[in-house]
Amino acid sequence: MKIVCDNNMPYAAEAFGTLGEVMLLDGRAIRPADVMDADLLITRSTTKITRALLEGSRIRFYGAAIIGTDHIDIPYLESAGIPWSAAPGCNAESVSNYITAALLWLGGKHGFQIAGKTLGVVGVGNVGRKVCAKGRALGLRILACDPPRQRNPSDVEAREFVSLERVLAEADIVTCHVPLTRDGVDRTWHMLDAGAFARLRSQTVFINAARGEILATDALLAALNGPIAHAVIDTWEGEPSYRPDLLARADIATPHIAGHSYEGKVNGTLQIYARACEILGVKPSYTPVLPPPPTPVLVMNAQARPDEDVLREAVLGVYDIMGDDRRLRESCVADAALRAKAFDRQRKEYPMRREFSATTVRLKHASTALTDTFRNLGFHVQS
Repeated sequence: MKIVCDNNMPYAAEAFGTLGEVMLLDGRAIRPADVMDADLLITRSTTKITRALLEGSRIRFYGAAIIGTDHIDIPYLESAGIPWSAAPGCNAESVSNYITAALLWLGGKHGFQIAGKTLGVVGVGNVGRKVCAKGRALGLRILACDPPRQRNPSDVEAREFVSLERVLAEADIVTCHVPLTRDGVDRTWHMLDAGAFARLRSQTVFINAARGEILATDALLAALNGPIAHAVIDTWEGEPSYRPDLLARADIATPHIAGHSYEGKVNGTLQIYARACEILGVKPSYTPVLPPPPTPVLVMNAQARPDEDVLREAVLGVYDIMGDDRRLRESCVADAALRAKAFDRQRKEYPMRREFSATTVRLKHASTALTDTFRNLGFHVQS
């Protein structure tokens, strides 16, 4: 059995090697000739799964080791009878760690307290739910918005959701975690246009870690001269190309890596491996042993310090989000093709980032409230 895998997937060779011969390829460079005689195709979002790629091949399962599906021509796969699966929720914890780090860095940089502000979360699936939980742990008031879920009368959680209009009008911080959809009543392509940004309150913090095309870049740039005080941009229109003028205006600019924790990528591989085994009628036989984290233990002294300062030091000690920002800015050269190649390279060669749960925090002189906050953010705590 021949299995083609994106080479930006940890343990892909080891896991899928239990099923057959694995060929590792650059996801963006996979071509019809590469899959013509393959049985399984496993990629991330950089491979566009289309009729042009798969027609005439013998592919009998496609797996996307990510949460998104906008790169997949689902109607074609279904019409061709090709089973497929994504990996919903695999990197939800990673993205929520990213949002936590971004907020704490912004608060420290610009001198504002996070606790007590209102966080608007647009899109409350696996990722948005985790972001809401982290926001509550930080003391934020949450406004959650997810129209498809809100229309479902059996969704008890969604009864507390609010409209996008209310999020835009009331939130101090707006963060987006919706899929990219181009049609229908819940279309998200350019859902945030000039009209939407005009409804934001003054001094808003805006975060996009969903898909770049959910917003109109020119409208966002205009809003940065108006109601938006600070922007965090992880996903960009036209990736791997991106707008240098938007990068220059963003407080934090990163190359679509919010979900790139080591655990998040491993989870994606393993979820798709399990699904492939199910399709093939075999029992999964591979379990990875993760390497030790770069920061296994942090010792934090909270005596006579504001809680947010302690949290900021710990979170940014585990995840250097500004290192991601710095690498993207340093690679922002004049040549658009070189910029795009550097964007992809940073995603492929992303340094190991472990999730908060991989670190034990030893707290000294911490209040019960601060201890609980660390635990609710996902850290293991010793006090």
